[in-house]
Amino acid sequence: MSAGSEFKHDERVHIRTYDAADQDSVSRLYTEGLLVGQIPDNDTGADIEMIEQAYLESRRSHFWVAEVDRAVVGMIGVADDENDVAEIRRLRVEPEHQDAGIANRLLEMALSFCRHHGYLKVRLDTRVDSDNGAMALFERFAFQHTRSRDVPGKEVLEFYQDIYREPAKDDNGSS
Repeated sequence: MSAGSEFKHDERVHIRTYDAADQDSVSRLYTEGLLVGQIPDNDTGADIEMIEQAYLESRRSHFWVAEVDRAVVGMIGVADDENDVAEIRRLRVEPEHQDAGIANRLLEMALSFCRHHGYLKVRLDTRVDSDNGAMALFERFAFQHTRSRDVPGKEVLEFYQDIYREPAKDDNGSS
C-alpha cells in the first residue's frame, strides 16, 4: 500500500499533465499560495510563467494539475535539480478541496515519476503555518526534515526523501 492510499479518493478528481489552457488557474494557485503575498528572494516565479519550458521540455521534469468538475484545483511540479536529485515544487490545493486527498494523489504522482526516472533523492520545502497540513502529508510519505530558514514573516522547512527507501511500517504493517 502506498503512503496516503488509506485516504478517500474523490472520484471527480482527475490528475493530468499541464496544458497551456491551465495557465490562468495555475497562476492563481501560485499567487494565492505566496508567503504573505511576497515572493521569497530565491523564488522568481519564472517557472510558473513558463511551465512548458521549465517542466515539460525535459523528460526528467514534469508538471501536473488536479481537476474537479473540469476546474483546476491543485498542481505540482517535479524539477530536475541535480543528477540524481529532483525537487518537488508548487504543490498547491485550493483550500476548499484540501480534505479530498488531492495533495496525496499529486504527491504520489510526483514520487512515482521520480522513481521511474531514476532519481535517488527528492527535495521540497514548505512554510510553517498553524493550520499547515503539509507537515502531516510529508510525514506520511517518509520525508525527513533537513533544515529551517526564515523568509519574511514565516519559517520555511526543507525536507528530503531517499526514494529507494520505503516508508516506515507501523505495528500493523501499514505505511
